[in-house]
Amino acid sequence: MTQNKLPRRALPGLLAALAAPLLPPARAPRAQPAETAAFPDRPLRLIVPVAPGGSQDLVARLLARGMGEALGRAVQVENLPGAGSNIGYEAAARAKPDGYTLLAGSDSLSINAALFPRLGYDPLRAFEPILPGVAVPQILVVRAEAPQRDLAGFAEAARGGALAVGTPGNGSLSHLVGELMQQAAEIRWTHVPYRGGALAINDLLAGHLEGVWINIGAVTDHVRGGRLRGLAVSAPRRAAALPEVPTLEEAGLRNLAATGWHGLVAPAGLPPAIAARLHAAGQAALRRPDVAERLAALGVEVLDEPPAALERRILADAERWAAVVRRAGIRPD
Repeated sequence: MTQNKLPRRALPGLLAALAAPLLPPARAPRAQPAETAAFPDRPLRLIVPVAPGGSQDLVARLLARGMGEALGRAVQVENLPGAGSNIGYEAAARAKPDGYTLLAGSDSLSINAALFPRLGYDPLRAFEPILPGVAVPQILVVRAEAPQRDLAGFAEAARGGALAVGTPGNGSLSHLVGELMQQAAEIRWTHVPYRGGALAINDLLAGHLEGVWINIGAVTDHVRGGRLRGLAVSAPRRAAALPEVPTLEEAGLRNLAATGWHGLVAPAGLPPAIAARLHAAGQAALRRPDVAERLAALGVEVLDEPPAALERRILADAERWAAVVRRAGIRPD
């Protein structure tokens, strides 16, 4: 009787087939929690830690409108100003990390970490970066008829100690950029802090100040209209809003480039899927032609960067401004 034999080369395949039922089934992809999959199913809240009307508030409102359309849910703006933005920051830090509370963050997160030794929140750890948003160059301006025609002339005049330079506030980015310039150029002027940039510009135009450090959007129209003259911008390259104004480096002061930012963060612990959706909605808002037009008018520049870039910026800025604050002996009001 003929005996059928299985070829040796077939044995491994047969053994694998026999063992297959004994192996655990392949793991199915983990389903997202219901609240994550359904996000958002109600309106969102965007805390703005400054008063209405400034560039940070305007950028936040443009993002809120654009993101609301991208997400299909309203993004409601709530201004909570005061205490150097710390009232709004702390309220956001204490919110539930579910994506329904966002914060219009700025460079003041890093600055506050250096200025305020005791806060009810940790500026560097309490938030999840969502959207870098826009870069905000700072600019040094003088009256159009001022005798200082360039930064070198302004620095030379400051060596006599007779110049008064205003900023939007003690501990503001404009203040710190001015301190950075003074430390690098080994000059001193009298710092005059105001509660907001508009008051500083009014006093400059009235002749009560020799110069003002301020964000570029606050004075673009004045410079274009011939009432003020820009001496230098703090950005690493010339600003698109005022391309005729040189950078600090072009004016002879190296390694001083510094810009602010207006973007979005959320309470730490946000689910990654929700963070990704919020970032995508923010990017969609920035790409809208009407939003881009308004941002250009403010003199800011869109940052096409991932959230990780914002986290690096916040930490690096905190280290840099802590050194400036320490050397200048700056204290909060």
